[in-house]
Amino acid sequence: MNNREMYLLAKEKYASVGVDTEKAMDELADIPVSLHCWQGDDVHGFDSDSPLSGGIQTTGNYPGAARDPEELFADIKKVLELTPGKKKINVHSSYAVFDKGQHRNRNEILPEDFKAWVDFAKETGTGLDFNPTFFGHEMVKDGLTLTSPDDSVRNFWIDHGKASVRIAQYFAEQLGEPCVLNFWIGDGFKDIPADRLIPRLRYRDSLEQILSEKYDPSMVKPCVESKVFGIGVESYTAGSSEFTLSFAASHKGVLPLMDNGHYHPTEVVSDKIPALLAFFDEIALHITRPVRWDSDHVVLFDDETKEMALEIVRNNALGRVYMALDFFDASINRIGAWTVGFRSWQKALLNAMLMPNDRLKALQEKGEFGRLMAEREEFKTYPFGAVWDEYLDRCSVRSDADWYGDVLKYEKEVLSLRR
Repeated sequence: MNNREMYLLAKEKYASVGVDTEKAMDELADIPVSLHCWQGDDVHGFDSDSPLSGGIQTTGNYPGAARDPEELFADIKKVLELTPGKKKINVHSSYAVFDKGQHRNRNEILPEDFKAWVDFAKETGTGLDFNPTFFGHEMVKDGLTLTSPDDSVRNFWIDHGKASVRIAQYFAEQLGEPCVLNFWIGDGFKDIPADRLIPRLRYRDSLEQILSEKYDPSMVKPCVESKVFGIGVESYTAGSSEFTLSFAASHKGVLPLMDNGHYHPTEVVSDKIPALLAFFDEIALHITRPVRWDSDHVVLFDDETKEMALEIVRNNALGRVYMALDFFDASINRIGAWTVGFRSWQKALLNAMLMPNDRLKALQEKGEFGRLMAEREEFKTYPFGAVWDEYLDRCSVRSDADWYGDVLKYEKEVLSLRR
């Protein structure tokens, strides 16, 4: 039996419980998911030789990391070939592409420094999201940026944030679709602070100054991202969950951004998604796989990944949640890592769309929890794989059994030549 014949049987099986596989695949193919540029070069970027800071750490030394914009663009193109669905590219400001012999500091960057990314997006039919880079720079003083008591430091980073707003506006205007603009800082303290409030008041003021920069709120979506701790900031981070949620709730048009690696090990973002949807018209999500902590492992088709997708889909929130991947693994082939992560999130979304969610919700409302449990367990063995293969075929993407061969071929012909 070939893939097409298996799909037709699966289609009939799902239809028996009221699930339209055709509708699910059509809808999934049009949902944008942002692919993070920093997986390709281990978060080094192009604008600074400073070491990573803010608790960010990449482990491994697998050969073949991109060393310049041309190599990074080529690697991303390869990932686009290997992954289904609609994509955006998530860019950090540290990936500015300057003309030869030219360099601007982060507080002075201009939209034209990202023209190469706009050209790349137009060429590949992708959108662009943007992140100011508040780490890996000599102006990170004592681990602080927007919370610094040193006005010269804080003003430098405020100017960087304002420049980033202008770049996000440029992206949106050039590509005709919203640009998610994410603010995350690693500011914090290694040991117990004497004052937890004042740094947060400075952070609030800094963000308010940055967001006073003019932008179109229908096209630029500013977000604030939280984190519980990082290496070197184990005791305190200014941008905690409580801070970022409160800031977003009290500033019109600002979205909360949840990274599912940025919480305590026993917390799950799948439960937080519907909680935020009760109060925010739109939210943003960074999708990773934490292993004991924010280790940014490659996203897999695992239980929590599937549950996050279910909460988005069954709450009819696909148009309300801006989704982006965020992990970096230098211990394995980076093209493979990117591809596994993106395909895993696509699988999770498709799996959620193939669940008879209204039927299951009705059982909960009627208090039929025994039957709810039984049916959910039965649906786990429905022929999801046949629908997934059909979706890949329709997106002109190779199936799971074949695609990694392309990665190895690319490694042999391209990555292995990088010394």
